[in-house]
Amino acid sequence: MTDVQPRFHREVTRYDLVSRSLTVSRVERVAPEMIRVTLSGDELAGFVSTGPADHVKVFFPDADGVFHTRRPDGEPTGPVVLRDFTPLLSDGELALDFYTHADPGPAAAWAQSVSVGDPARIAGPRGSRGVPAGISRAILFADETAMPAVTRWLELLPASVTVEIIAMVGDGNWLAGYLGRTAATVHVTGRDASGALQTLAGLAPIDASTFVWAAGEATQLVPIRRHLRRELGLPKEQVVVDGYWRRGAADFDHHAPLDPTDPEE
Repeated sequence: MTDVQPRFHREVTRYDLVSRSLTVSRVERVAPEMIRVTLSGDELAGFVSTGPADHVKVFFPDADGVFHTRRPDGEPTGPVVLRDFTPLLSDGELALDFYTHADPGPAAAWAQSVSVGDPARIAGPRGSRGVPAGISRAILFADETAMPAVTRWLELLPASVTVEIIAMVGDGNWLAGYLGRTAATVHVTGRDASGALQTLAGLAPIDASTFVWAAGEATQLVPIRRHLRRELGLPKEQVVVDGYWRRGAADFDHHAPLDPTDPEE
């Protein structure tokens, strides 16, 4: 008997939570507004990440250069500043891509000031969720902050899967060089949800073998999720919508409900 996974099944792997002290080995501007900070070190041994939307916790130092974490009793050693980032793996190193903008937060400010040889600290991931089984097409909505995860989707999806990217970005001229996979079709829509949904309406209908993933600014994703789940009636296993950040929130938890007023959340 052939062991065939049901469509949209995603293999889940759990890991022990490990904190790692690493060193910055390279800093590159891989796109006009994207800085890649590559980390290396002996403590990367055993690091595993097999899912396209995996994330690690990245700690950022205080004004004195101290990385505060938590003691075994759970109490912090000082102000803990951390953010979630997609880990990009290559040749035994780990890279993190930072979208920079005019008013940088602690993460983007660190990426703009960090130098080779500086210390870095990460924790996780806690687990991985693989690409969905049995699909022939993937539609990926993403703003600039979610583009690192899109690169992982492109890396991990089988070549037989047709990929359409709805890029909710201000300027998409840099995307072809950044994303790499030339077989993917990229539609640049601007950052608002209305443009993204208008683009979706112009694509071939979403059939039973199409998987939809969306990530980025939480407020803009609310109408996209409503359209996919309510108006199109797609089942929850066919759609994943993940708010990576929320405008006006300094430390948004992506595990929080995308729309707290929605009883389906």
